[in-house]
Amino acid sequence: MITANQIKDKIAIQLKAEYARQPETATAFEFWTALSRSVVEILAENWENSTAKYNQVRQAHYFSAEFLEGRSLVNNLVNLNMYEAVREAVATFGYDLTTLEEQENDAALGNGGLGRLAACFLDSCSTLNLPVTGYGILYRYGLFRQGIDNGFQKEFPDVWMEKGYPFVVRRDADKMLIHYQDMDVFAVPYDMPITGFGTNNVNTLRLWRAEPAEEFDFNLFNSQRFDDAVLARNRVNDIFRVLYPNDTSYDGKVLRVRQQYFFVSASLQSIIRDHKRAHGNDLTNFAALHSIQLNDTHPVVGIPELMRLLIDENGMTWDAAWAITTQTFAYTNHTVMAEALEKWDISIFQFLFPRVLEIIGQIDAKFRSDLQAKGVQYDRINYLAPMGDGKIRMAWLAVYGAFSVNGVAALHTNILKQDTLRDFFEIWPEKFSNKTNGVTPRRWLRTCNPELSSLLTKLNGDESWVTHLDKLAVLEKYTADESVMRSFLDIKRQSKVKLAAYIARVEGVQIDPDSIFDVQIKRLHEYKRQLLNALDVLDTYFQLKDNPSLDLVPRTYIFAAKAAPGYFKAKATIKFINEIARLVNNDNDANKKIKVVFMRNYNVSRAEVIFPASDLSEQISTVGLEASGTGNMKFMMNGALTIGTYDGANIEIADSVGPENCFIFGQKVEEFYASKSYYNPQWQYNNISGLKRVLDTLVDGTFNDEGTGMFQDLFNGLINGSNWQPADPFYVLGDFEDYRRARKATDLAYRDQLSWARKCWVNIVRSGHFSSDRTIREYADEIWHVEATKL
Repeated sequence: MITANQIKDKIAIQLKAEYARQPETATAFEFWTALSRSVVEILAENWENSTAKYNQVRQAHYFSAEFLEGRSLVNNLVNLNMYEAVREAVATFGYDLTTLEEQENDAALGNGGLGRLAACFLDSCSTLNLPVTGYGILYRYGLFRQGIDNGFQKEFPDVWMEKGYPFVVRRDADKMLIHYQDMDVFAVPYDMPITGFGTNNVNTLRLWRAEPAEEFDFNLFNSQRFDDAVLARNRVNDIFRVLYPNDTSYDGKVLRVRQQYFFVSASLQSIIRDHKRAHGNDLTNFAALHSIQLNDTHPVVGIPELMRLLIDENGMTWDAAWAITTQTFAYTNHTVMAEALEKWDISIFQFLFPRVLEIIGQIDAKFRSDLQAKGVQYDRINYLAPMGDGKIRMAWLAVYGAFSVNGVAALHTNILKQDTLRDFFEIWPEKFSNKTNGVTPRRWLRTCNPELSSLLTKLNGDESWVTHLDKLAVLEKYTADESVMRSFLDIKRQSKVKLAAYIARVEGVQIDPDSIFDVQIKRLHEYKRQLLNALDVLDTYFQLKDNPSLDLVPRTYIFAAKAAPGYFKAKATIKFINEIARLVNNDNDANKKIKVVFMRNYNVSRAEVIFPASDLSEQISTVGLEASGTGNMKFMMNGALTIGTYDGANIEIADSVGPENCFIFGQKVEEFYASKSYYNPQWQYNNISGLKRVLDTLVDGTFNDEGTGMFQDLFNGLINGSNWQPADPFYVLGDFEDYRRARKATDLAYRDQLSWARKCWVNIVRSGHFSSDRTIREYADEIWHVEATKL
């Protein structure tokens, strides 16, 4: 066990080496950097040994466009059991560790649930000592930093590592050359250590940064053509500049595909090189030693790229390469929405990498031949083929080229089998399985909610629950212990006071910690239905205006979400929420009972403050459209009750805790599909009490969208539809009355605080199934076939 004095010495040495400063004269950021470098130094030997040991056994490789890691310092200190020693060490230099943590920016390597899931999975892999490596892109600016100006979302670069980031290590010796038809670039790896809890194993997240294969044109620069001289370098920098560049234009689509190929090709080349170093140049055993998980469709170009590398660079026959490829890749589907099942114009591939396109054409021909041999009809083959209608269908290519296809919640997987991928399931049922998502209890309970964690540890007798979350089940008996329930309520209120202070400081809004904290925090999308939430808030406001003495438990509605820069309706919803907040919060007739807060720039660090403080978890997506959700699981672990639809993992949460310990509303998916066929939202608009009044605020001048047409567009989308989309495609008005009824039920339930605490406690102690450790064990045992490899 490392001591506080040893940590002090390491910090002092790092400060001298990096900044030529003494601890007393260093800035807070310099001190944080020195401390972080000291942590990397402490884990370095185990990190190198873990990598070497993994290279000798069968491994899994996790390809993802996103890894939303959050801050690294505290997570590593907790995992390495160094937190108290470090707190003592920095205190001798006059620093409070909690304050020092604020010097770290969130690593801007992801956006929403997809990236956070990937980060949770890597945490579990390391904790379980599994030989798994993650691969992605070292984005310079991430998605964007969100500002709010007059209620409108504004996007700014997320400048997170301009001053350096000590938790990534550059590996120049491992750089790879990536060839595009129009240019060559180097992919330089930056490795991030992923520590596990209570283990010496340290896994790796390898992040690729693009650099020019040729330096800038000196002759052009010397001729004073300065812009032309650095043009090529700027095009290379575009590859890693931002996550998900706006693809509403053709050039944006080209950049998206260029990004995807960049990190996938670099990762595959790296895996092949390491395989040869460990096992020799014979690649016929490649699939026996490697499994590659494709996290959604973004890395699916890896299937033809592995074929290219095996055939063109390693002399394999097409058939031998295809046999290896189809035994190597596994595909996780994360959505049933057509827009997310990527389809790229063939012309983009022709422009960027014609050889890869040629291989996809050969895969397409083989697919058609295979299905003809199975007696599949011509029209069906055309619909299912990897190429068609001038596009490459990445999801279809993934299903054909992978040996495994999994959904991420029981309902989602059933929809894949019965609808989205039904034809594939009928042909290859053995490929399909369900792996319900999970979240790491280390970050999302042990680290972000230390007071609740201490109570759980005290009652359990030790911290074994941190790596075996199902052990919490034995604590359910404490629902009958009033003192424990009151301790839980005290802890919850402390967390709410902390969040209230944070919101006051960051957003300038004063909120009541004794009110219900009713929270919806997730990516802004129409199917996630933040608009439904906002309409009900406005309806409650009007009810208060009609009857100021209305008996309501005070409630604070908390929203946080980013909208994609090109997503007009999503940005309109953000503006609408902020207009409602302005109206409600400035009305003294209402603001004693309700407040509305939109927290800007939602990220992991903000989430770590929000989850412990939440009373209600809003999981109100259109039924059948949310693949799983993981925020619902984080809320559950921290003792918030779910109000949600029969969608995604909500169903499994409700099954786990019982209907009396959550608030589920709306139709089940089979009922919903039937009712959608005759749904007319104008009936709801004209007949449901209060609904017309709130909807008309979008167009009657109550709110001001500054002439953008945003609110008229929201109204038309809900009531009239368009030539390309029916009215209210996400059933916002259809679920309004049932949602309002469920929310009223939460008001009644909250009045009995002990009863509420018991419901929360049941959610906490029955959350074991939703640990990412359980999910990863299933991947490891049933898909990857990798075994624990402990140092």
